[in-house]
Amino acid sequence: MSEVRSELKYLASHEWARVEEDGTVTVGISDNAQSSLGDVVYVEAPEVGSEVSAGDQAGVVESVKAASDIYSPISGVVIAINEALEDEPETVNSSPYDDGWFFKVQPSNVDELADALDADAYSATIEE
Repeated sequence: MSEVRSELKYLASHEWARVEEDGTVTVGISDNAQSSLGDVVYVEAPEVGSEVSAGDQAGVVESVKAASDIYSPISGVVIAINEALEDEPETVNSSPYDDGWFFKVQPSNVDELADALDADAYSATIEE
């Protein structure tokens, strides 16, 4: 069974969002997504300073099985990327919610996350 954390918001496309204490939003992919992908071999994150829009493609994650687009759960400006993933993309497999995050956004409207799934709703979608 995949881990689903209650403090996160999720997209049906398996990205997660965590609102940090400073108001920024950290984005990654769920435990279910990394498990389905298999061994992650490459992560392409958006560039720092670029603007992302909620629901739009913001990056790519590649595994030995497939390549999948990463969608941003929120609109705003990318303020950081997880540079550790350049050398160790497999971190996404071992720590999808902690060390394996993809990018951080300074959101233009944090209320956009109200449309995202909570842990219970996301769990229901991955159990189907």
